[in-house]
Amino acid sequence: MPQLRINKYILKEISIPTLLSLLIFTFVLLMGRIPRLTELVISKGVPAVEILHLFSFLLPTFFSITVPLSFLLGILLAFGRFSADSEFIALKASGVSLYSLLKPVLLLAILFSLLTAWLTIAIEPAGKSAFRGKLFEIASSRASVGIRPGVFNDDFDGIVLFSRGMDERLGIMRGVFISDEREGETPATILAQQGRFIPDPSNYSLTLRLQNGSIHRRPFSEKKVTYQIISFSNYDINIDMARQLSAGQERHRSRGEFSWAELQNARQQAANDRSRFRLDVESHKRVAIAFAPLVFALVGVPLALQSHRSGKGAGFALALAVSLVYYLLLSIASTIAGKGGLPAAFALWLPNILYLCGGSYFLHRTAIEQPLRFLSLPVRLYKRLAPKPFLPRRRR
Repeated sequence: MPQLRINKYILKEISIPTLLSLLIFTFVLLMGRIPRLTELVISKGVPAVEILHLFSFLLPTFFSITVPLSFLLGILLAFGRFSADSEFIALKASGVSLYSLLKPVLLLAILFSLLTAWLTIAIEPAGKSAFRGKLFEIASSRASVGIRPGVFNDDFDGIVLFSRGMDERLGIMRGVFISDEREGETPATILAQQGRFIPDPSNYSLTLRLQNGSIHRRPFSEKKVTYQIISFSNYDINIDMARQLSAGQERHRSRGEFSWAELQNARQQAANDRSRFRLDVESHKRVAIAFAPLVFALVGVPLALQSHRSGKGAGFALALAVSLVYYLLLSIASTIAGKGGLPAAFALWLPNILYLCGGSYFLHRTAIEQPLRFLSLPVRLYKRLAPKPFLPRRRR
């Protein structure tokens, strides 16, 4: 069989399950965000089109994980079938070596690595920034819409807001009553004739500007109980909407939202070593993850070819476990390097180096037809620990 035909056959066998796996993995990750985003449709009246925009901004973040995983699964399914159907044995008998079969796999690995690099370096940060910007746009445009006259509103953390009337066209509330418990020891009651929301896009916050009112406080001290009344003509209450709608994000742009150029500029202008360590981690992590398809290809091919000796399920589960261990090692390395325990360049590239060495060893063992003994370990343990069937003694 010509080598070109073999390469096309391998490319086809890997590409189809990879694309199907990409759809499935991405859909599973999106399912985790659906309840929170659909809450905006139900409770805030946000149009479904804007929710679809939010989903589209999340996709690059998911693709940076699902593309390498899907490619690994495509290799497992393709070469696992080659091994189970004895196609690999037939190809070796016709003079085709394992390293020849690896050429189309490496070609796909390079393409998927370039795609992953494009996602992690350029598209994912832009998607994160657009996601937070869209959240703020929704929050600022719908904040006053969520306020109903004569109804107590507790959508804002630590604040209960009541309005007697609302000018829908101007977005001005009349007869405002606010219970502000953000400072737990000294809660405040605020009364104002009118108020309106003012968005601040630079800080992802809203300002509730009140006019012609008074603030009532009752601070407690050890000596006496006092009651304070402060009158004002204008009074601003700052509300961090981005933090409330997207838990865990910082008030200002996070490192994950920086473009590559902004990341390098921020590193040069870092105020202290800890900030510089974290920026180094972000830079190296984006590039290191891009090589995940390459290292997965080196590990996945020998595992798929030899997994039939201990059962298809064992090899498949082992390879998926290897991918999870890779991301776990990457996460641990990020934490250690972020605290200055190890240089970021060494820590973030260490998982790739380990997998590269391990994959090269696995390939060599498979090429010389030597089994990977750890693949049969679950079967050997099961045979040793499983109870032996009871056989009645034969009567003489």
